[in-house]
Amino acid sequence: MELTLLQSALLADLTGELNMPVRLQRLLVSLQVAYACDALALLRLDGECLCPQALVGLPHEVHGRRLRLDEQPRLAALLAQREALLFAADCPWPDPFDGLLHADAAGLPPTVHDCLGISLYLDGRLWGVLTLDSRRAGTFDERARQRLQRDALLVEVALRVSRLEREARSLRQARSLPALREPHGEDGVILGQHPPLLALLDELAVVAAADLPVLLQGETGVGKELFARWLHAHSPRAGQPLIHVNCAALPESLVESELFGHSRGAFSGAGQERAGRFEAAHGGTLLLDEVGELPLNVQAKLLRALQNGEIQRLGEDRPRHVDVRVIAASNRQLHDEVREQRFRADLYHRLSAYPVHIPPLRERGQDILLLAGHFLELNRARLGLRGLSLSTAAEQALLAHAWPGNVRELEHVISRAALKALSQAASRSALLCIEAPWLGLDGGQSRLPAAVPALPEARALPLAALREQVDECQRQAIRAALQAHPGNWAAAARLLQLDPSNLRKLARRLGVQAV
Repeated sequence: MELTLLQSALLADLTGELNMPVRLQRLLVSLQVAYACDALALLRLDGECLCPQALVGLPHEVHGRRLRLDEQPRLAALLAQREALLFAADCPWPDPFDGLLHADAAGLPPTVHDCLGISLYLDGRLWGVLTLDSRRAGTFDERARQRLQRDALLVEVALRVSRLEREARSLRQARSLPALREPHGEDGVILGQHPPLLALLDELAVVAAADLPVLLQGETGVGKELFARWLHAHSPRAGQPLIHVNCAALPESLVESELFGHSRGAFSGAGQERAGRFEAAHGGTLLLDEVGELPLNVQAKLLRALQNGEIQRLGEDRPRHVDVRVIAASNRQLHDEVREQRFRADLYHRLSAYPVHIPPLRERGQDILLLAGHFLELNRARLGLRGLSLSTAAEQALLAHAWPGNVRELEHVISRAALKALSQAASRSALLCIEAPWLGLDGGQSRLPAAVPALPEARALPLAALREQVDECQRQAIRAALQAHPGNWAAAARLLQLDPSNLRKLARRLGVQAV
């Protein structure tokens, strides 16, 4: 009777109007009740990794993990056969979810003692796996294995229905757009489930095909380069090169040569002709990171390239035609730079044919834990650990933090905490759990290292333009960092979480000299 009720629940969800995440989540909840297990995971095969699509009984951060098959023998064994597989309680292979199961009322440890799973196929092709885990040995038996063999067919039907619905929506939304290539690898992946982020990605999917210049704006560390790679991977140019130029790192004397190239003898040291980044990106995409740092004279030539698709190498008279889509990125408000006459208005309007604001990490809710899970798995594999997870207090500390450094700061916080956990562990084979103090966060606010002296007590500023007050605050911060490391711009930049070249340019603009 229990099996009939399960099938009825699953079939009801198949016929209902549910989006894919909700349908898969409800499906796993029904299976959890039917099999009386602690955790279930639906994992999709992506190259040499398995990526979570739906989870029950596991923390949210697991959604961000990519499980490599060469490190997960149980998952590899499931993919190698069509039938359901029941692992013995004393199986020597580690379970991918050891140490990650939610707390149990009976006080059982978060270690898997019984594991059952099966590979899933979609239209005859291997799609992924479904795993069921229990803390209690003996939860699953041969009868449960045979039941899963039948129930897996319903799971495959749910996946097929969800895929058809998604394809139908895509056709309705993009009926007039050219066909796009399927993204491959990390360039086509942005981790996140926060509704505003998903809405932004839906919007960018349309923009990707339009071949317009795109201006990505957002705070330092939000992942502007990753979004640019996502745009390229979802565009018709996906099979062509994506060339990344960090404008802030280019010396002013070489910016024009780097972008547009030069002929032999164009200047001292130009011993041979050289193509620039525009020519290297011909047919593909050029990412101009920190575009606001370009000198005004180069901005004029960049405008010509955007308007006419023509560039001119230094030392040459004839123009060259290039077919390049430009994506610009900046952590500065370029319209403010235009008002201050540090950026050309005509270039700004040309670059911002489609402006995109990337939300800071603090506005992405539970995505913080999802991204933390991604970095946890990377560090677990890098350090050769059996398991690495977050305590409940650590999760709360991550959610409460302000994240002034955004995703980049989160990555560094997790990496340092993983090393701290390893230093406290008896061995690498232990199941390590990161505690809140090891994260180095303080009440949700970012802390500078102890070596940085406190900033001078803020004096009351007279009423003035906001820009002037911001400049004064930046002067104080730069002076404090340089006092901590006299003459060492690189160390001062690390403390302020800035690129050294950006720090020097900012200090020069603000009139701050090295101590």
